[in-house]
Amino acid sequence: MKHVIFGGDGFVGRHLAQRLVSDGEEVVVADIAKADLPHYARATHLDVDVTDAAAVNRVPIAAADMVYNLSAKMLSPLQVRAKRHEFFYPVNYDGTKHIIEAMDRAGAGRLVHFTTDMIYGHTVTTPMTEDHPVAPLGEYGQSKLDTEVLAADWRRRGMNISLFRPRLIIGPGRLGILEKLFKLIDANLPVPMIGSGRNPYQFISVFDCAEAARLAWKAGVPNEAYNLGSLNPPPVKKLLGDLVRHAGSKSILIPTPGFAVKRTLDFLDWLNMPLMDPEQYLIADEECVLDVSKGKRDLGWVPQYRDEDMLIAAYTEYRAKKEGRSAARSAYPQPAE
Repeated sequence: MKHVIFGGDGFVGRHLAQRLVSDGEEVVVADIAKADLPHYARATHLDVDVTDAAAVNRVPIAAADMVYNLSAKMLSPLQVRAKRHEFFYPVNYDGTKHIIEAMDRAGAGRLVHFTTDMIYGHTVTTPMTEDHPVAPLGEYGQSKLDTEVLAADWRRRGMNISLFRPRLIIGPGRLGILEKLFKLIDANLPVPMIGSGRNPYQFISVFDCAEAARLAWKAGVPNEAYNLGSLNPPPVKKLLGDLVRHAGSKSILIPTPGFAVKRTLDFLDWLNMPLMDPEQYLIADEECVLDVSKGKRDLGWVPQYRDEDMLIAAYTEYRAKKEGRSAARSAYPQPAE
C-alpha cells in the first residue's frame, strides 16, 4: 500500500507527506509544484495538474492505496466577481471529480478530502457542529460544497471518504490575507476591525490539519465530515492587541459599525475593486467557532496549537521574509500542553 497525495507539495500536503515518510510509509506526491524538500529523498514526485483528467489517470493508483486530495484554489490571491467561478471550479470541483474517477478505475476506495468551513455561510447556531446548515456566500465555498455533494454520491457507490472542514489554516509558508494586517502593524497604522472585535476568531494549524488527515487513515477513513479548528479561540480584539504589543507597534485597534463596513465592501466588490472577498468580510463580526469534538471522538484528534501563538509565529515569518532572512522552524509554536 502507498499514500498518494494530490496537492502534496502544497501547504498541508507537504507536512502530511513529511510525517508519512518519517513513519516509513511509501508516499507519492502528485502536484504541479515541487519545492526543495528533504522528504523527496524518500518520496516520489509526479508532475500532475488535477484539472487535466488524462494526467490524473496516469498516476499509478492501486486498489489498496490511500488517497488524499489537498489540491485547491484558495481565497488568496483576491479575485474580482466575474473571474471567481473560472478561478475556483477547475481545481476545486473538476480536480476532485478527476481524482475520484481515477480512483474508481483503479478500484481504490479510500479518500481523505479537504473542503472548508466556508460551506456554512452565516452563523445559525454556535458553536458550529458538522450538521450546521450549509449556505455558502460565494464561489469558493460553493465549489467546496459541490465536492461534498460529489463525495456523498461516491459514498453511496461504496467509497470511504473522510471530509475535513478547516477554519483559516495558518503555519509556515502561507501568509495570505494576514500580510495586509502585518503591513498595517509594521507601519504603525490603525487596524480597523469589522464590528466591535468582541467575537472570537479561530485558526487551525497546518500541522494539526496534517495530523487529522493521518489519523483519518489510521481510523479506517470514516464516511464522516469533521470540523478543524483551534480550541478556545480568543476575541478578535485580544488576538490583535497581543500581536500589536508583540510587534512593538503603535497601531491602535479601531472598532467599526459592521453593517456599514460590509455595505461599503459590497459596493467596492460590485465595482470590481474588492478589498476582501465577501466570504471573508460578510461573517467577520459573527461568532464563527467550529465545534471540533467529533474529531476527538472518532479519530482521537485534538488540536495542539493556540491561535495567539500561531498568529505571532506568522508575523515572525513575515518579518524574516521582509528582512531577507529565513524564518527558523523554531519560530513556530510548539504544541500547547
